[in-house]
Amino acid sequence: MNHSPLKSAIVFAGIVLSLSAASLAAAEQTATDANFSPYAGRDYPTRVFFGDTHHHTANSGDAFMNGDRLSPEDAYRFARGEEIVSSSGVPAQLSRPLDFLVISDHAEGLGVMYEVYNGNPAMMGDETLARWNKMMKAGGAEAAEATNELISAQAQGTLPAPVTDPAIAGPLQKSVWEAYTETSEKYNDPGRFTAMIGYEWTSVPGGNNLHRNVLYRGNKDKADQMMPFTSWDSEDPEKLWEWMAQYEDTVGGNVLAIPHNGNLSNGRMFENVDFQGKPLSKDYAERRARFEVLQEVMQTKGNSETHPTLSPNDEFADYGITGWEYGNLTMEGEPESPEMRPYMYLRGGLMQGLAHEQKLGTNPFKFGLIGGTDVHNSLTSIEEDNFFGKHIVQEPRAERWEHISKQGFGKTRRTWIYTGAGYAAVWANENTRESLWDAMKRKEVYATSGSRMTVRLFGGWSFDETDAQSRYIADPGYAKGVPMGGDLPSREPNSKTPSFLVAAMMDPESGNLDRIQIIKGWLDSNGETHEKIYDVAWGDADRRQPGSNGKLAPVGDTVNVAEASWTNSIGDPDLRAVWTDPDFDVVQSAFYYARVLEIPTPRWTAYDQKRFGIKMSDDVPMKHQERAWTSPIWYTPES
Repeated sequence: MNHSPLKSAIVFAGIVLSLSAASLAAAEQTATDANFSPYAGRDYPTRVFFGDTHHHTANSGDAFMNGDRLSPEDAYRFARGEEIVSSSGVPAQLSRPLDFLVISDHAEGLGVMYEVYNGNPAMMGDETLARWNKMMKAGGAEAAEATNELISAQAQGTLPAPVTDPAIAGPLQKSVWEAYTETSEKYNDPGRFTAMIGYEWTSVPGGNNLHRNVLYRGNKDKADQMMPFTSWDSEDPEKLWEWMAQYEDTVGGNVLAIPHNGNLSNGRMFENVDFQGKPLSKDYAERRARFEVLQEVMQTKGNSETHPTLSPNDEFADYGITGWEYGNLTMEGEPESPEMRPYMYLRGGLMQGLAHEQKLGTNPFKFGLIGGTDVHNSLTSIEEDNFFGKHIVQEPRAERWEHISKQGFGKTRRTWIYTGAGYAAVWANENTRESLWDAMKRKEVYATSGSRMTVRLFGGWSFDETDAQSRYIADPGYAKGVPMGGDLPSREPNSKTPSFLVAAMMDPESGNLDRIQIIKGWLDSNGETHEKIYDVAWGDADRRQPGSNGKLAPVGDTVNVAEASWTNSIGDPDLRAVWTDPDFDVVQSAFYYARVLEIPTPRWTAYDQKRFGIKMSDDVPMKHQERAWTSPIWYTPES
């Protein structure tokens, strides 16, 4: 077809105009598309990862002496969801795999008890080690007694010489450490399962628990360059921090330390003097704040949050306390007294930190809260209906509940006082060593007593009720404030009172939620510390409201102890709220953390009683309320 030049020009111009309009529309559409997905471009954690930061295998001397024969490889396989056979011959498997695991075997005598058990000639010349060899091979009560002797000897500084002799034990420990880090590399699967490298520094002066778990950010190539620092090198935490600083300077890696069981420290975990008895200094505060950013609040050896004598107005302060409140780790020396408790429980430590910060300029006890199990049988199995205990002698059997684990001060600790706890919950960008470690370092973590509920806490100055109703609750959380573990930003113009956005969702395999509480601690103008508990959201709100005394009525109880069952007919599957502090004072330092409680559910003792067809004594608790504790958010007055 032929066209005149003019007609062709008109047609071409029309095409150009059409293309220009189409290009403009396409550009506008592209701009719209760029903001279409609410999930694209997020630079904050959108998933919580559950794991264990405190775990022992047969490489730990006390675990091996008690009968644990499972290796780090067995522990990783179990944590990833595989079925294995326990050291007592019972098949075991988790209901759901974990996301990560830190095997934190005792650095002291790492792997040495293997050699004692095998009759290494270099060790059998020692009378005590020869006797332990026979007791371990006898098993049962004799092996348990040998373990107690080991722990007591370490506490008193009377360990047999061959165990601590670098010439004898040193090469063995090095080979065990390098084999462990090799296994961690084998099972580390970035994005799916993280095998984070770690160990436990086990300081126990006079039986008082000052243990720390040391977690590495990096890989085997860095971890192998320096052998772990042990309490046999020094029981002084400051010496551990010196080693940590040396490791970071020499190797170029990063480490952090997580103290645990302040509830068994007899007032030494947060004492007002250093290990040598000198008043705390600014240097001490800065180094502790640098390396000890977390504290373990819950594990098999009880709860370290608070105590009823410290928190008489806290109706839930007695959780995980029974049987642990009358002595230190070894139940030797001086028994626990009420005067010790402000310096051994974590809420007291957080409040002590506010006072120290005012004097020193740095808060030495500015830590987040995390959970761990402290199992010594290579099995992170702390689900109530699947509890394999802490030690081999506490693995499933009809009589385990009354087994005596320790005696002293005229008291007896039996297995039934042990708790099926606890998990570490980490808000990280991805499931890798580096991302999980970074989240721990910034304290964006929380602890649970064993269930896997999802919990968020944000603090700021401008949250409102609509933020709590958002499907994308983290969007306003990060946009308007800071997450758990953070510091409230400077007050915004016209802002008078901080507000907190908190939300929790039930573990689909556990109980509904009873309530969310905010626990506040603060320092008044006279330097005195105070605490208060606020109920901020609760289940069944249509039928229960706070009474005239301000207390919220109990949620109820559907537990059938005889059948070890319950129903989720009370409580709510998720709770959320924006809470504004009604008692805020702009000149008072403060911290805030959330505690989330489930409805009552059966304890592991109820499941045992049902399965084994036994009747336990009336003092044994059969039910409890699982819970979670977030890391705090701090407010510091502007100077």
